[in-house]
Amino acid sequence: MFVGPMAAGKTSLGRRVAKELGIPFVDSDVVFVRKHGTITDFFEAHGEAEFRRIEAEIIAAELSEPGTRILALGGGAVLSEATRALLQLHPTVLLMTTQEAVLRTANISRRPLLRDDPSAWGRILAERKPLYREVADVTFRTDRAGKEQLTRRVVEWARSYARKERAAAQAAAQASQAAQPASEPVTDTSPASANTDSNTVGKDQE
Repeated sequence: MFVGPMAAGKTSLGRRVAKELGIPFVDSDVVFVRKHGTITDFFEAHGEAEFRRIEAEIIAAELSEPGTRILALGGGAVLSEATRALLQLHPTVLLMTTQEAVLRTANISRRPLLRDDPSAWGRILAERKPLYREVADVTFRTDRAGKEQLTRRVVEWARSYARKERAAAQAAAQASQAAQPASEPVTDTSPASANTDSNTVGKDQE
């Protein structure tokens, strides 16, 4: 899972990491646009609250799909409590950057919350940062390293995380087996068995 502020590089880096790991990549914003049209137009017609509701449904649906994948979320996805609860169940990477880097590289016209006030990026980040920190397992700065270096770092972290998860699962399985009571030998107490023992003793005494 990739989370972070608007224009932090979640989509571009997510695609690179997915390619390196050989797994599918999904962008929740792309899924939304495919089903409902551009986000800017949807904001104008239906408002942010309705957008967030549908966004949360899309994310829940994607996370319910089987198989391993990388899912990049929109900057405001963490505003949903239900989405944050789901993120706690998955390895989540937080990408951070600066307002200066965003205003230098991002297409502001495609981002309804920034189009009329680009400086709102910093205020929005300040509001959302505690939510990002709440769900993130690790943080990377996209304004301090190149894409290749970042890709390598995230891939290394993802593989390390997977190894730790497998080791934890194996340890849990071994602990569960060790906790099971050992089976005790079964003694035959049927009448036939008792008679046989009695007859044998009788014969030895003759």
